[in-house]
Amino acid sequence: MTAVSRQPAIEVSGLTKSFGDKPVLRGIDVNVPEGTIFSLLGPNGAGKTTMVRILATLGTPDAGEVRVGGHDPVRAPGAVRDIIGVTGQFSAVDPVLTGLENLRLLGRLLHLGAAETDRRTTRLLEQFSLTEAAGKRAGTYSGGMVRRLDLAMSLMGDPRIVFLDEPSTGLDPRSRRELWAVIRGLVEQGVTIFLTTQYLEEADQLADRIAVLDGGRIVAEGTAEELKRLAPGGHLRLSFADAESLAAAARAVPGAEVDAEQFALRVPSDGSVADIRGLLDHFDGHAVTLDQLSIHTPDLDDVFLALTGATAKGARL
Repeated sequence: MTAVSRQPAIEVSGLTKSFGDKPVLRGIDVNVPEGTIFSLLGPNGAGKTTMVRILATLGTPDAGEVRVGGHDPVRAPGAVRDIIGVTGQFSAVDPVLTGLENLRLLGRLLHLGAAETDRRTTRLLEQFSLTEAAGKRAGTYSGGMVRRLDLAMSLMGDPRIVFLDEPSTGLDPRSRRELWAVIRGLVEQGVTIFLTTQYLEEADQLADRIAVLDGGRIVAEGTAEELKRLAPGGHLRLSFADAESLAAAARAVPGAEVDAEQFALRVPSDGSVADIRGLLDHFDGHAVTLDQLSIHTPDLDDVFLALTGATAKGARL
């Protein structure tokens, strides 16, 4: 994750979409710099898949401006399709065909020509560690292998932007982490990833920026660390050598929660350096012997629970 200025790969402004009288997206604004991972979090029915379908030319918005790689998905769907790859919640792999045949079939559909199809197929099988299984029917693959093949197929056209809609659904922890390694490798090659997921650890591990979608609106956006500061529960835990130091510290910080058995204080905090320095300044002039200080910050589970629901308030960092 870097602070280097990048051109936008995806730009969305005021995006709205309804199905009948049910609004699904209610004015979405998103900007995804090229060569980064952007994750869209949200509960079931929040509108994540609807948004991906619109960006990938598979749906049309009711209103708003959308650009994918500089192109309008409605007015120039062909230009968008030329530069994107899509891996959905459900695999596009044909279980009757071998891994090799699945990739070659896609190459023919993309009109790549026999030589280029073979070149890309060989490269993708190696990249996704599927060379040994290339001649086996995909129906015999493990869940992790199927997802890797599915992602490999979405890359057959050498896309600049890849949409991953719940890519690790149904995978065991080992297969999920193998998939994460592949995704990181794509970004190192300059590919932009737009990721929707319900696995909060997945967004925490992968994303440069995360947006939380709820009720058709972005209720928060920022880095994982920025979002964690929005949830309640962050605190500093200070441990002391003895009861005398604990008592002196408690007098210096009257609002702290005291754990007399553990000689510890719990002080609400966002964990920032400024907050820690300010707290320690309270101990000047007090007979305090601080033994240990630890920072406890909320995780994305806390953020998700705090921000999703009818009473969630918007926040953008």
